[in-house]
Amino acid sequence: MIGNRRQKNIGGAKTIVIEVDEDIIGGIATGVHARFPRLTGMAKTIDTVGMLPDMNSIIGTHDVLFLVLDTLRYDVAEAEFHGGRTPNFASVIPDGWEKRHSPASFTFPAHQAFFAGFFPTPADSSADRTRLFSCRFEGSETTGPRTKVVDADNWISALAAEGYRTMCVGGVGFFNLRTPLSRVLPGFFAEHVWEPRFGVTDRESTRNQFEFASHWLDGLEKSERALVYVNVSALHQPNYFYARDSGPDDLKSHAAALRYVDSQLPHLLAAFSRRHRPLFFIMTSDHGTAYGEEGWTGHRLAHPSVWTVPYAEGILQ
Repeated sequence: MIGNRRQKNIGGAKTIVIEVDEDIIGGIATGVHARFPRLTGMAKTIDTVGMLPDMNSIIGTHDVLFLVLDTLRYDVAEAEFHGGRTPNFASVIPDGWEKRHSPASFTFPAHQAFFAGFFPTPADSSADRTRLFSCRFEGSETTGPRTKVVDADNWISALAAEGYRTMCVGGVGFFNLRTPLSRVLPGFFAEHVWEPRFGVTDRESTRNQFEFASHWLDGLEKSERALVYVNVSALHQPNYFYARDSGPDDLKSHAAALRYVDSQLPHLLAAFSRRHRPLFFIMTSDHGTAYGEEGWTGHRLAHPSVWTVPYAEGILQ
């Protein structure tokens, strides 16, 4: 435990507040102090509607960070977390990752679902599946009183219509803006960027992405609300260079890539902390990838290593 727990009401919902000394967070962070005096951890979805975050209270008052760790496998994320090898993620999701199922097996369809409000679904069949965001349509069975319902075909543009500055920092090829297809997902955002140094072949891609997002956040007026999406590319192949000089990729290099991403996380969180506005975050993967299990390699296929992903949500104040 990194602090003292107590219950608090946020938008009418009970959450667990973890009060953490700034020096503790500074000691955990690598390279820069992430100074959030309070961490509201909701890494595990709470199974009653009354315990879910009230997105109708959060939107309009909080900044939003949507961090997709592209291709991250749940089993690797869980093992690294419990092995104590991702301390910066642990500082904001102290209860660990929740096991969920992605709506798709590769980046493009998964993000089409995400931006329409269909985040990965809890793997526990008894868990509450009420969604955070919903585009209004008849017959929805996963929309509740705390769901932010929008009259649009995606919640990204809906938040922009409510005054949010929306920024997409691209990573993998579906975000590189080089073709009509790779402009579709960035096009959901009013502002978007991709550079080769953000891509899968740059060993410092996460540092470059988070530094760009931090500079963008620092340039906002204090009164402006921000929605930042980052497609973290480091986990995607190739990732062998996080573990060795040559390929192939494997579970060890996948885990090493996650440890690298963890080392860079404080840069991004520190930028949000400088805004002195509470932050609602979603951290997840769009799909996993197979490394030879049952003869399968890669993704865009139906296998537990692909459809099982880590998920966390929470509030930093």
